[in-house]
Parts: sequence; C-alpha cells; structure tokens
Amino acid sequence: MDFGVVLQTDPPARDVIEAMRAAEAGGFRYGWTFDSVVLWQEPFVIYSQILAATESLVVGPMVTNPSTRDWSVTASLFATLNDMFGNRTVCGIGRGDSARRVIGQKPASLATLGEAMTVIKDLAEGREATHHGVPVRIPWVRDGKLEMWMAAYGPKALKLVGEQADGFILQTADPDIARWTIGSVREAAVAAGRDPSAVTICVAAPAYVGSDLAHQRDQLRWFGGMVGNHVADLVSRYGEGGAVPKALTDYIRGREGYDYSHHGRAGNPSTDFVPDDIVDRFCLVGPESAHVERLAELKEIGVDQFALYLMHDDRDKTLAAYSTSVIPAV
Repeated sequence: MDFGVVLQTDPPARDVIEAMRAAEAGGFRYGWTFDSVVLWQEPFVIYSQILAATESLVVGPMVTNPSTRDWSVTASLFATLNDMFGNRTVCGIGRGDSARRVIGQKPASLATLGEAMTVIKDLAEGREATHHGVPVRIPWVRDGKLEMWMAAYGPKALKLVGEQADGFILQTADPDIARWTIGSVREAAVAAGRDPSAVTICVAAPAYVGSDLAHQRDQLRWFGGMVGNHVADLVSRYGEGGAVPKALTDYIRGREGYDYSHHGRAGNPSTDFVPDDIVDRFCLVGPESAHVERLAELKEIGVDQFALYLMHDDRDKTLAAYSTSVIPAV
C-alpha cells in the first residue's frame, strides 16, 4: 500500500513545502493538496516548489474540478510541471464543491466531468483533443503522462470512474462504504471492457494518532461535515432508501447548513450534527495499532493508497507516528 499526505495550501507556502519534504523523508510517496483558490492559496504555484524540494514525490490536487480553470490551462499546468520534474504529477478531479460554491456556482455535471477528463489527459500527454469545438494540441509536450483519478460517491459517478478514470478517490475510510464503492467501480470497469485491477484505489481520510479519543473526534468532526455536503447531493438525487448505503445517508438528517469559511478545519461549527460513531468510521483515530488494523482491512478490500488528511492540532506527531510505526507495519 502506498501512502499520501493531504494538506491545505494555507500561507506561508514554505510550511506546506517543508511538510511535504518531511512526508517524503518519512515514506510517503504522494503529496496532495486541496484546490479551492478563494479559501487557500493557488496550489499549482506551490507544486513547483514542492517538486523542487523533493526527489520522487508525486503531487496533485485532491481534488480539482472542470470549472475553475479552462481545461487547456489545467492540462498545460500539469504538462509544464511534468516537463520540469519528470512526470511526477497526478490529477485528482471531481465535480467541484468548495471551489465552486464559494463563488456562487454549482458543481459541474458528470457529463462535463467525463469530457474534461478526456481533454485534460489528452492535451497533457501531447495528443490532439477537441476543445470548444476545435482541434487543440499542446505542441511542446514530449513523453507526457498524466493519470486522472476521480473522486466519487454516488452510483452514476462510480460508474464513470470505472468506465474512464485511471484511479478512484474515496473520501472516507469506512470499510463498508469502501467495499460498496470499490465493487461498483470494478463492475463498471468490467462492463466497459477494462481491466478492473488497472484502476488505482485511493482512500483519503483524516488520521490522528493518540490516546485521547474524545479530543481526536472533536478535531476530526469537520470531515463528516465535508463528506455530508456530497451526501446531501446524493440524497436529493436518489432519496434515502435507494442506491446509496444507509451508512452514508443516515447521519445527515441533522444537517442544517454549511459555512464554507470553516471548510476542512478543526472546530468547524457547521459539523455539530456529526456523531462520534461517524467520526470513528470515516476517520482513523486511536493509537498506532488501531490505525494499522484499519489499514490492513482496507488493504484487504483492495485499497492501493491511503491518503492522510492532516487537519488537526497535532499533525507533526501523527506524521512521525506514520513514518516510524504505521507505514512500516502496513
């Protein structure tokens, strides 16, 4: 199993760069960041510095979307970084949540997302693509490579992952949800004539190593709120008793609203509706042994990478514990 670290691009950027350098030294192979340029700093500027400060770390957004930037801009950003540093980027992408909603826009449709993945990948790898109705090719790309990993929860999105994406990002560490979503992706891949094992499976969730479970839960409750935004969309589309598991839908009944100014941050007041058992299921808490046990279960299910969100008040200790104890054990 590979390991990644997920950070927000809060200023100063040098702290993000140093954290990524430390993560690589500790055995992490991927460095991810949020991509919501009103709430945080522009990640692609920082990626260049991360790549320069590391040797083999693969970097990318978790996740970008089809609407913040023109697809040609997104492709050129990745292609430029790959040309400079040797194909060390990955494009995590979804419909868009905070990046779109904070500027009064809705997430993109799945049809738009599917088309964007094709165009961005083709352009970043040097192939011609039809964009805005005209043929476009980036002429300076040589030997470019860009994998597209799609974030998804609902049945239609999971189907698109299996049909098209190079990787699947599941933003929750709940084993039951992992089994359902991974199974759906693999079924869709088979139906599309693809090798299901060729789709990389990445579970992304917060982890906090320690013994004070009550404090850990309070620090990570924000994640249930973030996931709840996507679940609320699913419930509005599918209802509570349909294709979406009850493990995802039940807890959002107490959700009354969401303030994006606290998005992805410990102490988010919009997440009081998230109960302790959801934090325990969606996140990794407790001592190192508890983390190793959950990760072993996820690995058995078929997870290829665990990407660790580090948005809490003791991230250095957790990063060190993963480097010295958890990663070697898994």
